[in-house]
Amino acid sequence: MDGVDYQHLSTLLWREQELLDLLLFKAEEKQYLILTGKTRWLARIAHEIEVVLDQLRTLEVERAAATEALAVQLGLGANPSLRQVAEKAPTPWNDLFAKHHEALLVLVTDLRSLSDANRELIEGGMAVLGDALLSVRSPSAGTYGATGRTHNGDHRAVTLDGAL
Repeated sequence: MDGVDYQHLSTLLWREQELLDLLLFKAEEKQYLILTGKTRWLARIAHEIEVVLDQLRTLEVERAAATEALAVQLGLGANPSLRQVAEKAPTPWNDLFAKHHEALLVLVTDLRSLSDANRELIEGGMAVLGDALLSVRSPSAGTYGATGRTHNGDHRAVTLDGAL
């Protein structure tokens, strides 16, 4: 069996870990922006996340092809998991692939929990904004005179009751 195939898959797995780590960083940046109310940057961070996701999708296709090629050599069925490849691969690749598998699981788990937290923050933030907009008090129904003042003497400014 050709070690180059093992090396190629390992290189792809390292790259996938790097991209997932970058995605985790971008998700944490997004969380920071949400928590600090710096919403003007959310569109930019969303674009940056999409770029990383596109790179991951492309890499995933290449990784699937490399995994399939090894699966044939190892006598595995179609679409084997990385864990199955690790179990069948010779030393030292079995240990290396098992470590890749563990590292990828940790990254994906961290990403899922951070993604869920960001979603909750965004939904919570939208709810706060919605509540604040609903609580906007406009001047009471009076008519404005030539001086710009209401005839009923109500001089309240438009306020937001909720803390944004």
